[in-house]
Amino acid sequence: MRADRLLALLLLLQNRGRMTAPELAEELEVSVRTVYRDAEALAASGVPVYAERGPAGGFRLLDGYRTRLTGLTDDEADSLALAGMPGAAAELGLGAELATAQLKLAAALPAGLGERSRRIQERFHLDAAAWFRTAEPAPLLATVADAVWRQRVLEAHYRRWGGEVRRELHPLGLVLKAGNWYLVAAVDGDARTYRVSRFLAATVTREACERPDGFDLAAYWEASSRGLEARVLRGTARLRVSPAGRRLLPAMFGTAGVRAVAGAGAADADGWAEVDLDVEELPVAVGDILRLGLDAEVLGPPELRAEVARSVTALAQRYA
Repeated sequence: MRADRLLALLLLLQNRGRMTAPELAEELEVSVRTVYRDAEALAASGVPVYAERGPAGGFRLLDGYRTRLTGLTDDEADSLALAGMPGAAAELGLGAELATAQLKLAAALPAGLGERSRRIQERFHLDAAAWFRTAEPAPLLATVADAVWRQRVLEAHYRRWGGEVRRELHPLGLVLKAGNWYLVAAVDGDARTYRVSRFLAATVTREACERPDGFDLAAYWEASSRGLEARVLRGTARLRVSPAGRRLLPAMFGTAGVRAVAGAGAADADGWAEVDLDVEELPVAVGDILRLGLDAEVLGPPELRAEVARSVTALAQRYA
């Protein structure tokens, strides 16, 4: 809406001082011509905005002018939980609200604190996605988020490993993990986790759902993550790894790799050391360890060493 854009332009000038028309156009995602029209509209409404010509020119407000239009709307207040994550806010349909809310908060701060806040924003950035991995598309995220915001029952068609299912879900919250979205929802009174990218269809019903008293989304997610790791990691591999292999372990195996490096034995003359690495079931463990290439040797258990040796022999024969 134009009124929202005019307020955003006003807050930008108040927070940042002089700005050129191209800078304002980039911030507001409009044309330079639109910026000039909006500046004229602000001036006509009594806001003391001035255009200065020349290489160092631009638009600015009269010295000392500050707007009092800094109250937050409901959506803007909701968006503040996503401060620092503009990408996630945009995926949830709150990108514009978050940008305006941050401008309003900055405008309400005293001059010194406002400058400190802007300096931190310029120098720190959160990127939630993992390296070299593209987040799966989640076309139904907005629908799922709508059910979460409004506490409405969600009728869902979901694809899981064992096939497709239909569920009536009572949404409890959304979690962004390594660039992928997950819905936490109650089914028959039990909290469960659903990957949003695997929803094939979702409909928000008119039926309201009650949030269980005392439910803590962060605590649930932490406990669920620990439980998943305990279920997935089936054993421990004893490896002999090179210095390069030790550097690769945390990047390839996450927390398990970090633990392995922390507990590594003393290095020999060539820099190789023995580590204990938590691994998944045998077929998965073989594939994971082979990714370390010549920088790792399996010492045990015997069945894992034998399976890795068999795989390496088969590869050598294939490429002979």
